[in-house]
Amino acid sequence: MKFTKMHGAGNNYIYINCYEEQVPHPHELAVRVSDRNKGIGSDGLVLIMPSDACDVRMRMFNADGSEAQMCGNAARCVGKYVYENGLAERTELTLETLAGIKRLSLFPGKDGKVDKIRVDMGEPILEATKVPVSLPVEQAVDYPVLFPSGKWNITCVSMGNPHAVIFADDIDALPKRYGPEIETHTLFPEKTNVEFVTCISRSLLKMRVWERGSGETQACGTGACAALVAAVLNGKAARKATLSLLGGELEIEWRESDNHVYMTGDAVAVCTGEWLL
Repeated sequence: MKFTKMHGAGNNYIYINCYEEQVPHPHELAVRVSDRNKGIGSDGLVLIMPSDACDVRMRMFNADGSEAQMCGNAARCVGKYVYENGLAERTELTLETLAGIKRLSLFPGKDGKVDKIRVDMGEPILEATKVPVSLPVEQAVDYPVLFPSGKWNITCVSMGNPHAVIFADDIDALPKRYGPEIETHTLFPEKTNVEFVTCISRSLLKMRVWERGSGETQACGTGACAALVAAVLNGKAARKATLSLLGGELEIEWRESDNHVYMTGDAVAVCTGEWLL
């Protein structure tokens, strides 16, 4: 089975062209290819598929085999792949995901390679029951919760998948220490991604992430979007800011004009190969 490994801001996945390949058991394959010792090594598996409704369809599986609704970094890489491999000719594309239709704007260079892509991530979901998070409030903004390890104030946002955003001063060690227990807490019926954020200024945020089903990763596109929305709701940031992640930077804007969140970042092809099943 032929594959391409790509990353967006260091968030790396194995991509399979399902216009040409068949993947009968993607949940199992995701676990196998993601293993960094016995597999190729990645944060998960992404299937690039034909769509009846859009230019292309994406299915995304975490490293533990669970299927995710959406991944912003993967969406950018799918856009790069289909454009550079002749599966799409336009630079404005629609992408079918489990979180709905996303719109991609590609910015190819003179060599025809696409290194930068903007994704219209749609409107953030703030209603607690739709995130979902089981709290007795309409919106969970800076809400104090007592977890086994201590109390954290969380702001909950869905970008098609659930996020719990926590603001702190020294965040580098927090994901591995606290991410697992927050991800799987009973407050979150579908589990949750966890973002730890430091607001360096109103236009620069530092973020570390614990991803649902994958653990700590270099970046999370939907998480960066959720982090900016949470920062705005808490009065800590402007509506347009740079998110500094372990794997790079993402430009995030939550526009007042349409209430949509826009994410701009890189998409990088690492290597191609053949997986011996």
